[in-house]
Amino acid sequence: MRHLLTLFDLTTDELKSILATACHLKGELRAGLRPPILDRYTLALLFEKPSLRTRVSFETGMTQLGGNSLFLGEDVGWGKRESPSDFTNVLGQFVDAVACRAKSHDRVEQLASFNAMPVINSLTDLSHPCQAIADVLTIQEAFGSLEGRHLVFVGDGNNVSRSLALACAMLGLRFTLACPEGYELDDEWLGRIKERYPDANLRQVTNPKEAVKEADAIYTDVWTSMGQEAESKIRRKAFADYQLNEELMASAPSTARVLHCLPAVRGEEITDDVIDGPQSDVINQAGNRMHAQKALLVFLLRPEWIQENVTTK
Repeated sequence: MRHLLTLFDLTTDELKSILATACHLKGELRAGLRPPILDRYTLALLFEKPSLRTRVSFETGMTQLGGNSLFLGEDVGWGKRESPSDFTNVLGQFVDAVACRAKSHDRVEQLASFNAMPVINSLTDLSHPCQAIADVLTIQEAFGSLEGRHLVFVGDGNNVSRSLALACAMLGLRFTLACPEGYELDDEWLGRIKERYPDANLRQVTNPKEAVKEADAIYTDVWTSMGQEAESKIRRKAFADYQLNEELMASAPSTARVLHCLPAVRGEEITDDVIDGPQSDVINQAGNRMHAQKALLVFLLRPEWIQENVTTK
């Protein structure tokens, strides 16, 4: 049984296979084809946090694959009304996989520990692997290839930037985080990346204008994530010079693409003229969540279909 709690759970070849499958399925959808690869499969969506893109993309993706999804909110009593083992093992009797959006990464690790069904991390405080897969898919579409590309993240060393740094290490992209002192990627995460991928090209700098000079993609995210609301005033002050605006874009190549995982606080981490501008791939990036997650579901539940139908080289 396979789980996806972080991208460390995949090999580079497996990640490339998922990307190739996402491209294949996206192409088929554009051609009006919706092969029922997961006919009569059921995905549970176990969410402790609110969601737009994650919930709708998983639910719609399962429908397009011929399957079904169930949304499970706080009313199901996960870890409250029933013990974690009873809850998880019973759920595993009913569904084929679960996508979990949890407040703490420990929660998805606990779910996976029972091996009752494949567990997908659809967001935790540590990692957001589904988002990162969609992001590199978007960069690949923008440039035709990921080889030699440079992704610059302007903002916090949070769950999204952690996952992107790892994805870049796996796929051979350069990754630069431009952030204020004290908001860098943690040493433990960087150490794990370097141990697995010693040739990874990862940098952390404090000067955003310097960081974006050779960027192919410039990415930002909210300065205050869910659960950090008490830090909002401090964070707005710390990140004041890290706004993705026309002035910062003027330091980047004219070919650079703009990315944001949404929701955005317009006028804070990014301005309207940039997120809505001609260099923005933000809407396509959001749409790619569904295609990436469809590919991930097929990879976990029907890997033989990929071997038979998708060219991954």
